[in-house]
Amino acid sequence: MTLLTRLDQWKERGTISPEQHTLLSGLSRGEPFSLCLELNLLLYAGVLLFVGGLGWTVGTWSQQIGDVLVLALLSALFGASLWYCFSRSTPSLIFDYVLYFGCLVWTVEFAFIENRFQMLSGQWDLYLLATAGLFFFLAYRFDNRFVLTLALTSLAGCFGISIAHWGAHQDADYRKYAVLYGLLVGGAGVLLERRGLKPHFFDTYLNIAANVLFWAILAGVFERQDSFFWLLCLLAICAASLAWGLRRRQALFVAYAAVYGYIGINSILLRNLHDFVAIVAYFLVSGVAILVLLVWISRRFGREQ
Repeated sequence: MTLLTRLDQWKERGTISPEQHTLLSGLSRGEPFSLCLELNLLLYAGVLLFVGGLGWTVGTWSQQIGDVLVLALLSALFGASLWYCFSRSTPSLIFDYVLYFGCLVWTVEFAFIENRFQMLSGQWDLYLLATAGLFFFLAYRFDNRFVLTLALTSLAGCFGISIAHWGAHQDADYRKYAVLYGLLVGGAGVLLERRGLKPHFFDTYLNIAANVLFWAILAGVFERQDSFFWLLCLLAICAASLAWGLRRRQALFVAYAAVYGYIGINSILLRNLHDFVAIVAYFLVSGVAILVLLVWISRRFGREQ
């Protein structure tokens, strides 16, 4: 029996999805396959590492180089990136990476200005709010989801730093405002999708909102005070994430529900358990059960598709 015959049988049984069958059949015949996603991720990571090295160089050698020269260099890089993007009527192969590079250079320059000159007396939330506004504009102007992610994370930083200005802030304040941020981002994503404004951005909004909500609520579960209330909130959002993932055929949201729910429930169940052997046995059994559940759901996705 040939490999292709086995693949056909697995497809008929529902063991593998049609997409997996197509990919594996092509590989078995020696056909080329796309590495576009992997190369894109590597290139974006390369841009991020380069700008990280640039930031380290500026922070370490700025006094020797001189503030004027540093600002001139960073402004020239940022300006050249924007000029390149706005001067192109049709995007080129390196267009998205140049845009992403320019946005990261902008963050390095803003951080340098505030650290060296403190023009806004440490009001980092204003810098982040302005940065978020710029990134939102560039993301929608040039249809770039990586820049949209930068905009949303800048806005999240603005929320956190604004709370830090309060004299008597507590962890509960951060948690509540993180929940508010997650709800606002998710709501904005739904509204923009329904209005038809870059509907393919919706997944970015929803993933960031979901992770922020899960982390904020999970932090509440870890606290002994009001942990039962936060556990109920966690179970509710896990149920919503599971329902959404099953309805939209998005396995990532099913995984969110399983992983975050598993962590939250275990933090309650094991809070008063101190027997090392019992803890290890529990994690082995429950971990295998979660893994089997995720594999079963993945196969169900494959059959239905």
